[in-house]
Amino acid sequence: MMAKDTPESKKALATLAHSVRAQVGRSQGLLDANFATEKKLSALPHLNADLAKQIVGQRPFASITNLNALLGKALSKEQRAELYARLFVHLNLNKATREEILSIPGLGNRMAHEFEEYRSYKAMAQFRREIGKYVDKKEVARLERFVTVE
Repeated sequence: MMAKDTPESKKALATLAHSVRAQVGRSQGLLDANFATEKKLSALPHLNADLAKQIVGQRPFASITNLNALLGKALSKEQRAELYARLFVHLNLNKATREEILSIPGLGNRMAHEFEEYRSYKAMAQFRREIGKYVDKKEVARLERFVTVE
């Protein structure tokens, strides 16, 4: 069965094409808000069936800022921080704003500065090498779950 050619389907295809071109860090169980099913979303901390339906209905999210705007109406900052450890919209290391970078759980201003300082990233290996100067391999692996390089 062919999907209808709608603006929504075109946006979804553009998001998928973007993801295919980008180098994405190892997800290690992190769900992408643009692709997770309603059922998987509903099982996450602080999400219920209604919020899961809203997330699916608002897709695709161009950035974590867009998802944050939606969830900010229903969840506290602390609840969103806990949720983002399990659900996220990957950040393009070369284009993400400081606000977007700071949305990575547990990331502070110092590390946000380091993320920005090494732009422009050519590959995930460069991210691992440069950020690895400041944190151990385990933390680099945790951080790379949230980013892409384009």
